[in-house]
Amino acid sequence: MKTLSAVAALLALTLPTALPTATLAQTVALPQGAVEGVTQYDVESFKGIPYAAPPVGDLRWRAPQAAPSWTGVRIADHFAPDCLQHPLRGDDAPLGVKPSEDCLYLNVWRPADTKPGAKLPVMVWVYGGGYVSGGTSPAIYNGKAFARDGIVFVSFNYRVGRFGFFGFPELTKEDADHGQLGDYAYMDMIAALKWVKANIAAFGGDPDQVTIFGESAGGAAMHTLLTSPQSKGLFNRAIIESGGGRGNLMGPRLLHDDRPGRPSGENVGVAFAKAHGIDGTGPAALKALRALPADAIVSGLGLADYQPDAYAGPMLDGHIVVEDPDKAYAAGRDAGVPVMVGATSGDLMPKFAADKDALFAGFGAEANAARKVYDPDGSAPLPLLNAEVGMDQVMEEPARLTAQALSAHGRTVYEYRFDYTASQKKAGSPFGAPHASELPFVFETVEARYGEAATAQDHAAARLMHAYWANFAKTGDPNGAGLPQWPAYDAAKDELLILTPDAGAEAVADPWKARLDVTARAADGASK
Repeated sequence: MKTLSAVAALLALTLPTALPTATLAQTVALPQGAVEGVTQYDVESFKGIPYAAPPVGDLRWRAPQAAPSWTGVRIADHFAPDCLQHPLRGDDAPLGVKPSEDCLYLNVWRPADTKPGAKLPVMVWVYGGGYVSGGTSPAIYNGKAFARDGIVFVSFNYRVGRFGFFGFPELTKEDADHGQLGDYAYMDMIAALKWVKANIAAFGGDPDQVTIFGESAGGAAMHTLLTSPQSKGLFNRAIIESGGGRGNLMGPRLLHDDRPGRPSGENVGVAFAKAHGIDGTGPAALKALRALPADAIVSGLGLADYQPDAYAGPMLDGHIVVEDPDKAYAAGRDAGVPVMVGATSGDLMPKFAADKDALFAGFGAEANAARKVYDPDGSAPLPLLNAEVGMDQVMEEPARLTAQALSAHGRTVYEYRFDYTASQKKAGSPFGAPHASELPFVFETVEARYGEAATAQDHAAARLMHAYWANFAKTGDPNGAGLPQWPAYDAAKDELLILTPDAGAEAVADPWKARLDVTARAADGASK
């Protein structure tokens, strides 16, 4: 693939040796009250603004309620707590604050001195973390680069773990008339988007130019928001990073009914209650659950200890999540907005087949065809095959499926694959760019992730990728002056943009087409 050394040289950053002192920003008047942020460089930030009431006490496992108001000016100069969780040790995006059950806050970055009504494009970030971890405080999610580029950037916290996804029979009775059940994290996302719609003009943002984007669990949330009747009209573009797309990324679960090997969300909740000495399924049991200490709700649940049989995760609830995204896309039941979708070249690899026969047997009737495309001469090592098959099934093929289905209904779609590995990580990346490794490049925060080890090439790769994301938020088209052309997806050509190992970019016919074709046929056959 061609290198773009001239572009890379133009995009390379020179970092300052010291940060300037932050000063108070201008005051923004909201219906809740006035907020005053801080100015640093040419960017203003407003952090820790409540978008809903604290979901504690009797509001645990309820839809988000109206945000509190205040008198005077609220100094919005620091992050509020991220949502309560059991953080992953060694996380590449470590939390910067102590988490709490009281966590429904958001943050805004904008160009300095932006006036109300300026109608700047808006980006709203949804973090990943397997729906059990994550937050807005990690340094790699800083929105300053987007604000520098003329965008009003918003990030918000949503409930994770059992605070965000929980079913229980009495909860169903308690909210029988509204259907606001089970998927409280998605309710938080919708509440935050409604806050943006109502309030972002006060920060100079355009409520009719809102781009939502997320990665991993946040990418999967994009599928939910693109297909939920409850989020209709709340955004105008979407970017899906490593979000799957065939069914529920975290597995198929219903709120009320069991599936084979997959108990309902309500039954998972009943089992959790019993494990904490709470019997019954009526009002007294729910009261006791709401009275449990917050740490008891976490109970060690995290990415390193996922507890799939003791945690419901996202569910088909019939109100917010009404069907799997691939089915909705195939029928044209989506938001009808421009979309960017893709994954990394060494994305999630959850296959652990003991031998090649077991691995290819998983393709069913396509077993022989799969062996021919993945291991044509029989020499490929099993770890590599497990990695390739796993990520193709979970991330790569579902991303292409999303592009195919949306474009078939006339939606404008851009597909990508991130294949750049940070300079200090190259020797340890035999399977390509790992899951989530694109994030500091999208946000142009490689210094926050790699510090002084970040090279000029790393910064050039970040400027290139960040420019595509910012352009898409501004116009619905990622292309711009000085950038390699990125064509909209056309199933007949099956082209995507690859962010290349040399910090460049090139649009090519998908080199993994044969792999993804056999993966698609196997998945379609298994669903019949």
